[in-house]
Amino acid sequence: MEHSAPDLFRQQFNQHYPSVRRKLIALIRDEAAAEDLAQETFLRLYRNPPDQPEAIGGWLHRVLTRLAYDYMDKKARERALTQKQEQNVLAQPQAIDSNEQQLIDKDEQERVRGWLDTLPERDKQMLLLRYEGYSYAEIAQQLQVRQPQVGTMLRRAGERLKRQALKSESAITQE
Repeated sequence: MEHSAPDLFRQQFNQHYPSVRRKLIALIRDEAAAEDLAQETFLRLYRNPPDQPEAIGGWLHRVLTRLAYDYMDKKARERALTQKQEQNVLAQPQAIDSNEQQLIDKDEQERVRGWLDTLPERDKQMLLLRYEGYSYAEIAQQLQVRQPQVGTMLRRAGERLKRQALKSESAITQE
Protein backbone atom coordinates (compact mmCIF):
# COMPACT_ATOMS: atom_id res chain seq x y z
CA MET A 1 0.00 0.00 0.00
CA GLU A 2 1.41 3.38 -1.02
CA HIS A 3 1.37 6.33 1.37
CA SER A 4 -0.18 9.63 0.40
CA ALA A 5 1.88 12.85 0.39
CA PRO A 6 0.43 14.16 3.69
CA ASP A 7 1.19 10.82 5.36
CA LEU A 8 4.77 10.88 4.07
CA PHE A 9 5.18 14.46 5.24
CA ARG A 10 3.78 13.61 8.68
CA GLN A 11 6.17 10.66 8.91
CA GLN A 12 9.17 12.84 7.91
CA PHE A 13 8.06 15.55 10.33
CA ASN A 14 7.78 13.12 13.26
CA GLN A 15 11.12 11.56 12.42
CA HIS A 16 13.19 14.73 11.81
CA TYR A 17 11.54 17.52 13.83
CA PRO A 18 13.36 16.82 17.12
CA SER A 19 16.80 16.91 15.51
CA VAL A 20 15.96 19.99 13.40
CA ARG A 21 14.74 21.83 16.49
CA ARG A 22 17.76 20.74 18.53
CA LYS A 23 20.21 21.92 15.82
CA LEU A 24 18.45 25.27 15.51
CA ILE A 25 18.54 25.83 19.27
CA ALA A 26 22.25 25.03 19.25
CA LEU A 27 22.87 27.47 16.40
CA ILE A 28 20.82 30.48 17.45
CA ARG A 29 20.49 29.92 21.21
CA ASP A 30 16.88 31.12 21.32
CA GLU A 31 14.32 28.38 21.86
CA ALA A 32 11.26 30.36 20.72
CA ALA A 33 12.98 31.53 17.53
CA ALA A 34 14.27 27.98 16.95
CA GLU A 35 10.68 26.71 17.11
CA ASP A 36 9.62 29.27 14.52
CA LEU A 37 12.53 28.41 12.24
CA ALA A 38 11.87 24.68 12.61
CA GLN A 39 8.30 25.28 11.49
CA GLU A 40 9.57 27.35 8.57
CA THR A 41 11.96 24.52 7.64
CA PHE A 42 9.15 21.99 7.50
CA LEU A 43 6.88 24.42 5.70
CA ARG A 44 9.53 24.65 2.99
CA LEU A 45 9.76 20.86 2.95
CA TYR A 46 6.01 20.61 2.48
CA ARG A 47 5.92 23.23 -0.28
CA ASN A 48 9.04 22.16 -2.14
CA PRO A 49 10.28 18.68 -1.17
CA PRO A 50 13.67 17.47 -2.43
CA ASP A 51 13.75 15.42 -5.61
CA GLN A 52 15.40 12.51 -3.82
CA PRO A 53 13.48 11.46 -0.69
CA GLU A 54 16.50 9.55 0.63
CA ALA A 55 18.43 12.85 0.83
CA ILE A 56 15.86 14.52 3.08
CA GLY A 57 18.17 14.65 6.11
CA GLY A 58 20.83 16.62 4.25
CA TRP A 59 18.19 18.80 2.61
CA LEU A 60 16.67 19.67 6.00
CA HIS A 61 20.11 20.39 7.44
CA ARG A 62 20.94 22.73 4.56
CA VAL A 63 17.60 24.59 4.87
CA LEU A 64 17.77 24.92 8.66
CA THR A 65 21.36 26.17 8.44
CA ARG A 66 20.42 28.84 5.88
CA LEU A 67 17.43 29.90 7.94
CA ALA A 68 19.54 30.09 11.10
CA TYR A 69 22.26 32.17 9.42
CA ASP A 70 19.67 34.49 7.89
CA TYR A 71 18.07 34.89 11.31
CA MET A 72 21.44 35.62 12.97
CA ASP A 73 22.33 38.15 10.24
CA LYS A 74 19.00 39.89 10.75
CA LYS A 75 19.55 40.03 14.51
CA ALA A 76 23.08 41.39 14.01
CA ARG A 77 21.75 44.13 11.72
CA GLU A 78 19.07 44.99 14.27
CA ARG A 79 21.68 45.18 17.05
CA ALA A 80 23.95 47.37 14.93
CA LEU A 81 21.06 49.69 14.10
CA THR A 82 20.06 49.92 17.76
CA GLN A 83 23.65 50.70 18.78
CA LYS A 84 23.93 53.33 16.06
CA GLN A 85 20.69 54.95 17.21
CA GLU A 86 21.89 54.91 20.82
CA GLN A 87 25.20 56.49 19.80
CA ASN A 88 23.38 59.19 17.85
CA VAL A 89 21.21 59.99 20.87
CA LEU A 90 24.25 60.12 23.14
CA ALA A 91 26.23 62.23 20.66
CA GLN A 92 23.59 64.94 20.47
CA PRO A 93 24.17 67.77 22.89
CA GLN A 94 21.93 67.41 25.88
CA ALA A 95 22.31 70.94 27.18
CA ILE A 96 19.78 73.50 26.09
CA ASP A 97 21.36 76.24 23.99
CA SER A 98 21.60 79.63 25.56
CA ASN A 99 19.49 82.45 24.18
CA GLU A 100 22.63 83.94 22.66
CA GLN A 101 23.46 80.68 20.85
CA GLN A 102 19.89 80.40 19.61
CA LEU A 103 20.09 83.92 18.16
CA ILE A 104 23.39 83.11 16.44
CA ASP A 105 21.93 79.89 14.99
CA LYS A 106 18.84 81.74 13.77
CA ASP A 107 21.00 84.41 12.15
CA GLU A 108 23.08 81.73 10.39
CA GLN A 109 19.96 79.99 9.14
CA GLU A 110 18.63 83.26 7.75
CA ARG A 111 21.92 83.92 5.94
CA VAL A 112 21.90 80.43 4.43
CA ARG A 113 18.29 80.91 3.33
CA GLY A 114 19.28 84.18 1.71
CA TRP A 115 22.11 82.46 -0.17
CA LEU A 116 19.76 79.64 -1.21
CA ASP A 117 17.24 82.18 -2.54
CA THR A 118 19.86 83.48 -4.98
CA LEU A 119 20.31 80.02 -6.52
CA PRO A 120 18.27 78.65 -9.40
CA GLU A 121 15.11 76.92 -8.12
CA ARG A 122 16.28 73.41 -9.06
CA ASP A 123 19.60 73.87 -7.20
CA LYS A 124 17.74 75.17 -4.16
CA GLN A 125 15.28 72.25 -4.18
CA MET A 126 18.07 69.73 -4.69
CA LEU A 127 20.14 71.02 -1.77
CA LEU A 128 17.10 71.21 0.52
CA LEU A 129 16.00 67.66 -0.35
CA ARG A 130 19.49 66.32 0.32
CA TYR A 131 19.69 68.24 3.60
CA GLU A 132 16.38 66.67 4.63
CA GLY A 133 17.89 63.22 4.11
CA TYR A 134 16.45 62.21 0.75
CA SER A 135 18.42 59.61 -1.19
CA TYR A 136 19.75 60.26 -4.69
CA ALA A 137 16.96 58.08 -6.10
CA GLU A 138 14.31 60.05 -4.22
CA ILE A 139 15.81 63.37 -5.33
CA ALA A 140 15.87 62.17 -8.94
CA GLN A 141 12.24 61.17 -8.69
CA GLN A 142 11.17 64.45 -7.05
CA LEU A 143 12.99 66.64 -9.57
CA GLN A 144 12.37 64.34 -12.53
CA VAL A 145 16.01 63.90 -13.50
CA ARG A 146 18.05 60.77 -14.09
CA GLN A 147 19.55 59.32 -10.90
CA PRO A 148 23.16 59.23 -12.21
CA GLN A 149 22.98 63.01 -12.69
CA VAL A 150 22.02 63.78 -9.09
CA GLY A 151 25.52 63.57 -7.62
CA THR A 152 26.99 65.95 -10.19
CA MET A 153 24.04 68.31 -9.89
CA LEU A 154 24.34 68.35 -6.09
CA ARG A 155 28.06 69.05 -6.26
CA ARG A 156 27.53 71.92 -8.68
CA ALA A 157 24.67 73.34 -6.60
CA GLY A 158 26.90 73.14 -3.51
CA GLU A 159 29.67 74.96 -5.34
CA ARG A 160 27.23 77.70 -6.41
CA LEU A 161 26.03 78.02 -2.82
CA LYS A 162 29.61 78.24 -1.57
CA ARG A 163 30.46 80.93 -4.16
CA GLN A 164 27.36 82.88 -3.14
CA ALA A 165 28.33 82.62 0.52
CA LEU A 166 31.89 83.80 -0.18
CA LYS A 167 30.62 86.67 -2.31
CA SER A 168 28.16 87.63 0.39
CA GLU A 169 30.76 87.42 3.17
CA SER A 170 33.31 89.46 1.20
CA ALA A 171 30.65 92.13 0.61
CA ILE A 172 29.99 92.30 4.37
CA THR A 173 33.70 92.61 5.23
CA GLN A 174 34.15 95.44 2.69
CA GLU A 175 31.40 97.50 4.33
